[in-house]
Amino acid sequence: MKKTIFIAIIVSLIAISFLPKFLSFERTPFQKNWIVYKQQFIESGRVLDGENNNISSSEGQGFALLFAVFSNDRDQFQEMWAWTQKNMQREDHLFRQQYTATEKGLCDNQCISAQRNASNGDIIIAWALLAAENKWDRQIYLVEGLRVLDVIKTKLIRQKFGYQLILPSETGFELPDDSIQLNLSYWVFPAFNLFAEVTGDPIWAEVYKSGTSLLETARFGDWNLPADWMILSDDKVTLEGANSTEYGENANRLPLYLMLAQDYQAQLMTPFMNFWAKIPLPASMNLLTGQASLQTANSGMQAIKTFTEARMNNTEAKPLPEVTAEAGHDSATLILLSQLPIVKK
Repeated sequence: MKKTIFIAIIVSLIAISFLPKFLSFERTPFQKNWIVYKQQFIESGRVLDGENNNISSSEGQGFALLFAVFSNDRDQFQEMWAWTQKNMQREDHLFRQQYTATEKGLCDNQCISAQRNASNGDIIIAWALLAAENKWDRQIYLVEGLRVLDVIKTKLIRQKFGYQLILPSETGFELPDDSIQLNLSYWVFPAFNLFAEVTGDPIWAEVYKSGTSLLETARFGDWNLPADWMILSDDKVTLEGANSTEYGENANRLPLYLMLAQDYQAQLMTPFMNFWAKIPLPASMNLLTGQASLQTANSGMQAIKTFTEARMNNTEAKPLPEVTAEAGHDSATLILLSQLPIVKK
């Protein structure tokens, strides 16, 4: 009996010694950064933005859900999605833009009083849900994602001035003079490709094309860059009256979204790449005055630059930035986004 047990132990040890040859435990840089990101910013399914008084936003929840999918972190996804549904999803299936807890970490009437949605958050969460269904074959994620898409299509898209436009929110951006205030970073191009693939609805290809057309049109200042915000009317696109006249963290995402959608149109990318050659690279640029910010681009914006230039030059992105304990939420999010595996077109 003892001999049999001894032999079994030896066989088991030998088998274990061979496991690394068959199973790879080496994490990708994306997965390593995701582990740090979770430790830094996620608490019981809620994504905390420490740079903004620990608020949670629909955009932040959406990106974290997406990262969990691409890290194959199913447990974390389920916990975050359950929290997001409970605390941020409205009855119409869109999401409240922001959640702010009390000092004790509790939610009272104040934290859910901001009912207004943010369309980028809605789009990114829908993207994450459909990606989760693709990854884990959970039909419920497809059902929930399509519910969100139906409301986005009904409430947030306007066919106007020859474009399919995305309202930044359900209310407040259609102006009295019939113009519309837009933020082009709400055109999350890889998400639209997935929406079109899953639904077969041509509107998502039309929204995508409207975004790239606007990118060619909305060029301002000496660098011919898009601003974070702009006003579109029947005959022009202008910065007069816009929420911001700067090229900053919002508009800086557009090249990355195009790369993730495998859209390498040089005419769209040239203005960004020309600007990125500026040393030191400023965090923002006022496109009306030409005044550059004294603050330099953060590590997240630098990650976008590194990844985009590598894709456009057909080279490998090096060095890959890391999410560290010192990185703020926004920078860490952009670092992970810049290392997201290329989304199938």
